[in-house]
Amino acid sequence: MRNVTLAITGASGAPYATRLLQVLLDQEVHVHLLISKAAQMVFAYEENQPWPSGHDRIAQHVRDTLSSKGTLSVYGKEDWTSPVASGSGAPDTMIVCPCSTGTLASIATGQCDNLIERGADVVLKETGTLILVVRETPLSEIHLQNMLTVKRAGAVVMPAAPGFYHQPESINDLVDFMVARILKAAGFEQTLLNPWGASKA
Repeated sequence: MRNVTLAITGASGAPYATRLLQVLLDQEVHVHLLISKAAQMVFAYEENQPWPSGHDRIAQHVRDTLSSKGTLSVYGKEDWTSPVASGSGAPDTMIVCPCSTGTLASIATGQCDNLIERGADVVLKETGTLILVVRETPLSEIHLQNMLTVKRAGAVVMPAAPGFYHQPESINDLVDFMVARILKAAGFEQTLLNPWGASKA
């Protein structure tokens, strides 16, 4: 079973995170889930469905509402004994979706004040795959400089900017566009989006 760390921060974009988590679990991936308090507030606002607090309650909520496949480990911001915190145990792929510009800045400067920042730091130092789905507009020079810094350190910077060439008919189609691109960057198979040049199903 493949392992991946999924971190959800407080930027707008809860539907991206929800759909990505669902697809990963449906593919029977073991997901190490990190969700900030700010992200839980965004979920309550954008999806009208607040997530519960507590590791066990979050895991049960995910199983009840998203997918009963795959396996899930949920960690708090200071679970320093979790596998995510060490190069000897962390998955070699980590996705931060959505990634706030505050989290981007912390990763760019090597801060490890919480488990999301430490997890990203570990993946970079172990030369794994770190994907940052940055969600902000417009972008300041500070944001752009931080993106360049993490890119040079080995991260994949993937702003949440869905395309339209697949002729989306709903918000879900736009969400699936981004999730499909994230999955491809992380090395997972996906059937959410036909490749460019393929006929539309």
